[in-house]
Amino acid sequence: MRDEGFRYQAVEKHIMTLVNSEALKAGEKLPSLRNLSRQLSVSISTISQAYLELEKRGIIESRERSGFFLSAGAMRLPAPASRPRPALIPTISKRSELIQKVLEALGNRNLLPFGVVCPAEELLPAKTLARITAATLRSNPAQMMDYAPVNGNLELRRQIALRALDAGIGVDPDEILITSGAMEGVSIALRALTRPGDHVLIQSPSYFCFLQLLENCGLRAIEIPSSTSGIDPQDVKNAIDQFDIRAAILVPNFNNPDGSLTSDAAKQGVVALLEERNIPLVEDDVYGDLYFGEHRPTTCKSFDRRGEVLFCSSFSKTIAPGYRVGWMIPGRHYSKALDIKTTTNICTASPNQLAIASFLREGYYERHLRRLRNAVKNEMEALLRSLHRHFPQDTRAGFPEGGAAVWVELPRQIDAVDYFYQARALGIGLAPGTIFSTQDKYNNFIRLSCNGIWNREMEQGMEKLGSLAKQMAEKQPRAVG
Repeated sequence: MRDEGFRYQAVEKHIMTLVNSEALKAGEKLPSLRNLSRQLSVSISTISQAYLELEKRGIIESRERSGFFLSAGAMRLPAPASRPRPALIPTISKRSELIQKVLEALGNRNLLPFGVVCPAEELLPAKTLARITAATLRSNPAQMMDYAPVNGNLELRRQIALRALDAGIGVDPDEILITSGAMEGVSIALRALTRPGDHVLIQSPSYFCFLQLLENCGLRAIEIPSSTSGIDPQDVKNAIDQFDIRAAILVPNFNNPDGSLTSDAAKQGVVALLEERNIPLVEDDVYGDLYFGEHRPTTCKSFDRRGEVLFCSSFSKTIAPGYRVGWMIPGRHYSKALDIKTTTNICTASPNQLAIASFLREGYYERHLRRLRNAVKNEMEALLRSLHRHFPQDTRAGFPEGGAAVWVELPRQIDAVDYFYQARALGIGLAPGTIFSTQDKYNNFIRLSCNGIWNREMEQGMEKLGSLAKQMAEKQPRAVG
């Protein structure tokens, strides 16, 4: 435990460890302030602050003259019972119409924001970025107004190269290509690697925009399961043994929507298998910085020895979604990627690149990330407790180790698409599981997103969603099998 700002958080973490391991059960009394102070060697005021924070989040409750007790609402749901395995067959995505309906939630302030993964505006560094932008405009207006180089602002690429070391990636700034968000990077990669009709390996469930991109490019998806421990190299081997795979798109770190994290050993195994067959891997690491543990997870790119991993990420989930500043490390496919970037939009907006570069250089990013990660984790805990309180008994939802999405399995008789439309009529956004696969494997799943803020309105929204789920479950006969 370091300075006072971190001591009470360490106490919170200690209590949550007791809760998650079930060493402390609902209704049981917590240690007194004095006893825990002695046990953890911190002041009574630090313990008191931690208890007050836990009480605000609904994890513990105070009882007059009796002390603090673990709230019944602190209990979490079990992880999804079933991990449907997709059929190992080529499929063409046909989800665009439904995906567009889900994406209508972007920028729609009339919907509760459980449908789009986007940090709350209260947590974004708007004032700092505005100050940096104004200062840059005063000192160098010509650079602000001019085209940026096609491959991106050099200072931004330098800062990204420095940060890449945390992910186990050693890269020269000249090997980095700045993009308009991570999705442009993934799109450039696919266009560089494939032709219409080719097979592309993806995990299932997978981010719906990947499926939409495959559909628009005329590509066929080969789906392998994304388990609680992420990607299994054996599933990759089975797929590449049976099909002529031209490329793979994988999210090893906190996959959207299920939040799964692939182990380092599995990442290394997947890279080795794909390298052996000369199959390029497009790695999306947009959630890599949103980890809840002590250390940032490594990447598939860190095991790349031949330049066949095309790494894509962005600052959209951390600093500024609207700035659309992303980047890619195309490896040996750099020249082709640069050509495609040139004929797509020439370059990414100069003011946004300059602002993000200064934000990184001046040391704001790490402090901002610590605050954001803590806020998202706290909201996720609150959301999972709310699911436990309000949803049908058969509901399940796991707690990922990072990212900003909760993958929820509803009772099997509930149709997620119908649930999505009824929730939207109540003013609540969410994403039905159907859009995360080309196959009908997640018809009773939904994804709920975390923006880092939990308030009374969101709790009431979850209560409405729970009531809706109970009503729909009661109306429909229980599914068999």
